[in-house]
Amino acid sequence: MAHHLNTHDPSKNKSPEQEIIDYISKFAPLTQAEIQDIIDSLNIRIYKKGDFLLKEGQVSDLCFFVLKGCVRQYYLIDGEEKTTNFFTEGDPITAYEGTFKRLPSKFYLACVEDCILTAGTQKAQEELFQKNPKFELICRIAMEDELGKSQTKLASFMTNSPEERYLHLLDTKPELLERVPQYQLASYLGIKPESLSRIRKRIMGR
Repeated sequence: MAHHLNTHDPSKNKSPEQEIIDYISKFAPLTQAEIQDIIDSLNIRIYKKGDFLLKEGQVSDLCFFVLKGCVRQYYLIDGEEKTTNFFTEGDPITAYEGTFKRLPSKFYLACVEDCILTAGTQKAQEELFQKNPKFELICRIAMEDELGKSQTKLASFMTNSPEERYLHLLDTKPELLERVPQYQLASYLGIKPESLSRIRKRIMGR
């Protein structure tokens, strides 16, 4: 269950506002007035480890942005969890089919750790677009960037060996090795936990 957060987490090096401003600024420069508009629109929430942001069959009307913590995306297939993504600090989370097509989700979004997230509805997004059309352009560029990352990840998964996928994980998100249970990492890499153990031992022994 989500609880609204009224104060910032003092353990973060960046404020929640700065985290999301840095992300948006990657796609277009922002004026001080635009930054203030974004800050005024933020809805910051905290979630506990094990909380669900979304379950299979639910229709999501929220988009999230991770300020602190880790969220796992997974499918439940024949009673087995198939992990497809992890979202950590600086990552947006959007259930596109639910948010834009109003279709039930086919996957789960669960907090691997205690999390601090922003949560926004499509209506709130449209109101921000109306106030400043520049934000709509930024949003489209950001969505295209995320789509490109998803396509690259899918191609890598289809063409690389499990060991190559593990090495890619070491290059891109090495912190997951300490933050995520091994069985979830193995599922994410498309292998069994014992295979992941063998790969890790083999690489460490080089």
